Amino acid sequence: MNVSSQAWVVVPDDASIGGLLEAARPLGTPLVALVVGRREVADAVAASGVDRVVWLGAPGDGTPLEAYAPAVGRVVAQASPRVVIGPSTDAGRALLGAVAAVTQAVVLAGVTQLALDGDQVVVERAVNGGFAVRRDRVVAGPAVVALAPGDAVVAGTPVPVEEVDPGALLPLRVIARRVTVRAGVDLGSAKTVVGVGRGLKAREDLALIEDLAAAAGGELACSRPLAEGVDWVGKERYLGISGQTISPDLYVAVGISGQIQHMVGVREAKTIVAVNSDPKAPIFRECDFGIVGDLYTVVPLLAEAFRAARS
Repeated sequence: MNVSSQAWVVVPDDASIGGLLEAARPLGTPLVALVVGRREVADAVAASGVDRVVWLGAPGDGTPLEAYAPAVGRVVAQASPRVVIGPSTDAGRALLGAVAAVTQAVVLAGVTQLALDGDQVVVERAVNGGFAVRRDRVVAGPAVVALAPGDAVVAGTPVPVEEVDPGALLPLRVIARRVTVRAGVDLGSAKTVVGVGRGLKAREDLALIEDLAAAAGGELACSRPLAEGVDWVGKERYLGISGQTISPDLYVAVGISGQIQHMVGVREAKTIVAVNSDPKAPIFRECDFGIVGDLYTVVPLLAEAFRAARS
């Protein structure tokens, strides 16, 4: 397909796209925002310094943003932009997937930087759990990239909002919504974090780990299986490649094997202490101090030591 010099930003009902615009502006190409959602979002984006805003309207009650996927794919394909950027959110990935399907492109996820090299788009993205950076060059067709949305847009001189009929939507309906009440926790600013993994045998045994976290003056965290598998700990406390990333002074990993998906979230910790009954657990290659032993024996002793040190 013939590709224009434009860069399009797909905006799924959230004006917090400062990171997307910041990534696109150095390309030096005309910047078009395609908004799906409320009119006030389109108006906010129109005042963010973009060159053009196309608005597909707001979904009615019970209609998810993903229902607009065919319209987004069609409108973007007709414009044939050089670059299509969207947020790495659930709705963002669905809409970018529609663009990729229509334009026969691929979605490049985890993008941290993009640039133009002549007619080609060059992107850098995190791979191998964030331990490496890969550079890809898009030599034909549009580059469809997903990256972190960032902060709210900065107000500037507004441009008109062009309303476009989305046509037929996908027959999708929201049949139920479940509100999750999350505990107020800020793992990112915690100086000490105690993480627990599948070494814990029962949910009621969390009290043992909570006591250790309290004794250390820290916050409780967990590996993915405890948050998304057995649902013993809230997802806001999950550490790893698709969870939270922390950089405390001390991270104590209890019953965590140390797979790369978890270690990505804790590798910035200044000191890592591991407790695991398996002497061959990968975490012992990553930690500063390791204790091979049964957590049910070791954790109470650690809690006692922390209390003595803090008193």
